[in-house]
Order: sequence, then structure tokens, then C-alpha cells
Amino acid sequence: MTNDDKKKETRDISDLLETFGKYQIIQYMLICLPIIFVAMISINFVFTVGDVDYRCQIDECEEANSTAEFPIWWPETTRDRCSRPVLSKGVKVCSNSSFTGELATCDHWIYENNNTVIAELNLACQPWKSNLIGTFHNLGMSISIVVTGWMSDRFGRKPTLIFCVSGGIIGQIKTIATSYYMYIGIEFLEACVVGGSYAVATVILLEIAGKRYRVLAGVLFSYTVYFGEVLFVCIAMLVPYWKTLIHIINGPSIFSILLFFLINESPRWQIVSGRVESAKTNLKRIAKDNKICISNEELENIDEDKLKEKFDIKSYEIKENYIDAFKSKEITKRLFVACICQFTSNFVYYGIMINSVWLPGDKHLNFLLSSLMSFPGEIISLYLMNKVGRKIPLQAGFLTCGLLCIISVLIPTEYSSVKLSVVLLAKVVISACYTGAITFAMELFPTSVRGSLFGLALFTAEIGGMLAPLTPILNNISNIVPFMFFGCATIIAGVLLYLAPETKDMPLYDTIEQMKNSGITKVETKNNNVITDVNADNYI
Repeated sequence: MTNDDKKKETRDISDLLETFGKYQIIQYMLICLPIIFVAMISINFVFTVGDVDYRCQIDECEEANSTAEFPIWWPETTRDRCSRPVLSKGVKVCSNSSFTGELATCDHWIYENNNTVIAELNLACQPWKSNLIGTFHNLGMSISIVVTGWMSDRFGRKPTLIFCVSGGIIGQIKTIATSYYMYIGIEFLEACVVGGSYAVATVILLEIAGKRYRVLAGVLFSYTVYFGEVLFVCIAMLVPYWKTLIHIINGPSIFSILLFFLINESPRWQIVSGRVESAKTNLKRIAKDNKICISNEELENIDEDKLKEKFDIKSYEIKENYIDAFKSKEITKRLFVACICQFTSNFVYYGIMINSVWLPGDKHLNFLLSSLMSFPGEIISLYLMNKVGRKIPLQAGFLTCGLLCIISVLIPTEYSSVKLSVVLLAKVVISACYTGAITFAMELFPTSVRGSLFGLALFTAEIGGMLAPLTPILNNISNIVPFMFFGCATIIAGVLLYLAPETKDMPLYDTIEQMKNSGITKVETKNNNVITDVNADNYI
């Protein structure tokens, strides 16, 4: 048989969702493009709310060109940015001896520049307010992930994704905020809409690719996020003014509306949801773009039951939801493991980055270096999870990262280069676990509730992301405490992975009932060699 004959050989309809060709490449590019901007929006507060130098303003002594540096007339006894020295009565020319030695609370400041909202909203000496902006952003993302997970299962992956990525335009309103509470409210609203983009996009990428390419889907998505972070810090280096920066990263979100005409719905979701005619149209498009020869007559005449049978969807007559999912002990156990893995990977990933205070250079260079360190981890994840499996590499990765974090604590501070190398190695390993945990979590759940349950798992990841910035406070106790926390968290996650099954080369189940039935195994009794059916999933 010639190559042309092989290309023209009629293939089964079910093969369409197990291929990776032109259709998947185009869809991946169209979906990942807006995610680049979502990634930038998701970390905008790192630089737009960054600290700037400032000092108290003393009107009687200031000149027209006064700067944030302490002037020569400022008393040498104090350099407190939040207090002002009390000026002696009758002083006309300020000098070091013009002050009483007392300090008063400052209410006006001179800022180094207005590149961040600190100066624009007059947030000097209120660090809790600036930190709260990032906390509210992550809280909004957490809420968005849960809500959009349900939306994607109820209304579809495509409309939910477009709604989320288009919501980035809300951030433009921050540039006209006139108060702190207005700014933080807009930041929260922006995150509530945009935050769900990650979960929905990942689900679509997974569902339009065959099981051989699930890890590749996760790696490409992670690289897209990392690229967005690297691009963001490069733009921030060139455009330090926060309003211009927001216009650049949020403005293009409006064009995401065009995705209505460019991307397609997940055919697996269409089949599961009973949208048979739409699914048929989508499957024909996949066959055409990937140049796969199928029987168009068979596809045209196939009914809903037969189409579901083709894709091994046994029963989906009743809509499945959270309640149905939690009735299954097996799915509840899988959800618990997925949540622990997501929380740990996010908590340790960002925790190591934030606590790497000894990295050289300014904040832009430090952030850039931290982002670049993530790329090698994805290559490791792609190779091991395709070659070995999902579960064992994740276990090994979490346990290795935990040991590296603990070892870094034991290395004396005088060996700073060795200590730094161990920490950066831990960052590479946790980066591999970060992506692996996402792919593994998606494969643990059936299509009917994948968006909802994966959204819950990502919700716990966001909790880890919110706790990570708080870990530097532990340095007040001892500088070894944060990395001991990271080490213990990753070791616990590695141990708990024993509760989850291996998902490599396993079918992507579509319903809870289908996953339940897959747990029925044949067991040969020792006494009389009788074969009996045992349900591995005790369905309540």
C-alpha cells in the first residue's frame, strides 16, 4: 500500500479526537495568544503597586526642586520616612540645628517618582494597603476559577473563555481611579472575570488533543504563561509609568471578542452535552483540517446514542454536578489529592521566588531570572510524564524539592553560592511539578464535571498563591522557617500522591458513571477460583 493510499484510508470517527494536526495547532495558537495578556494582567500589581522612595514633606523648608532624598538640612538623628522632625519656632532658614529633636506624624510626602500607584494614591507609610491590592487580586482570581469552572460545564468552554479573556479591558478603569478603595475594587473585579481564563483554556487544550498529547498541552500552556511573565517584566523595564503599562497589557483584551469567529467549542463537551449536530460539524472540520479520511455518510447519519458510543460515553441522560461528584468516594479522594498538589505547587513555586532575596540585581532582573528558571522544569515534565507516567515523576519531584528545600536550610550562610544553587534547583523541580500537577488533575476527573472540579483544585492553588507572599514574615522568627515550610509541604504532597491512580494512557472519562463502571474488576478467589465482580468505587 502506497503512502497516498494510507492517507486516503478511511479511519474510524473516534480517531478524530486522538490526533494532533493542523486543527490543534491553529486552535492552540488562538487560545494561547490572549493567555499571554492574561498572564501579564495577573501579575500587574507586582510593578504597578511597587514601592518607591519617599520622605516626609516639610513645607517651611522645601524648595521648588525638592526630591525624595533627605536634604542636607534634615536632622542627622533621624531618617524615618513616616515621621517629621519638629521645626523650632521662628526659624526662617532651615539647617540641621533648626529642629527641636522631637518627631511628629507625617501627613504629606515627597515621592521619588509617580511610576506606581503608591505616589498616585498617596499610600506612603501604609504598606498593608499596597499588599492588600495583591491579596484582593488573588482572592478575585480564586472566586473566578470556581465560578467559571461551573460556567464552562454549563454553557460551554468557548463562550466562558471569551468572556474571561475579554474582561481584561476592565483594568483600564484603574487608570482613572481617584481613591485607593476605587482602585482596589476595580482590581478585584478585573481578577473576578479574568482569573478563570487559566482553567477554561487548559481544559480546552486538553480536550481537543489525544491522550498522547495531554502533557504537551499542559507544557505549552505553562510556557505561554511564563512567556507572558517574561514579556511583562521586559515591558515594565521600558515603560515604568504604571498607567501606560496598564494600557499596554489590558488594552488588547478588547480584541478577544474576535475569538467568537476564530476558535471552536470542545467537540467532547458538545457530545457529552447532547449538542450532536454542532459536534458533527466540528468533527468534520477536524477531519478536513487534519486531512483525515472518514465516512462522511456515517457521521451524517449517526444518531446521538451511536455517537456517544463511538467516544465511549455510556450514559449521560442526567446532568452531573458537584453533588453527584461528591457522592463518589473515588472522585472525592482524587479531588483531595488534586487540591493538595495544586496548593503545594503554587505555594512553593511562588514562595521560593519571593524568598530568594539574595538574587543579584534590581527587582526587574530578579523577577526575570525567577521566570526564566521555570522553563527547564517544563522540559523535564514533558519528558518524564510522557516516558514514565504522571504519578511517579510527580511523587519524585515533590519529594526531591522538599529535600532540596531542607538541605538549603542546613547549608551555612558563608556558602551563599552553594545555597543559591540548591534553591534554584528546587525552583526548577517545583516548576516541573507545577505543570505536571495541572495535567494530572485534569485527567483525574470526567468531562461532565471536569471544569467544576478542576476549578476547585485551582481554587486551592490560589490559596497557596495568596499565602506565599506572607512567608517572608516568618523570617522574623528565623530565616530557616519559610524553607522548612516549603520542604514539609512538598514531602506531604509527594506521600499523599499514593492515594491517586496513574492516568498515563488511560481513557479520558466523560461521566461519573463511566468512571465508576471502569472500577469494576475481576478478582479470582483463593478458595474456589470463582470470578466475582468487585466495585472499586464504593458509590454511596
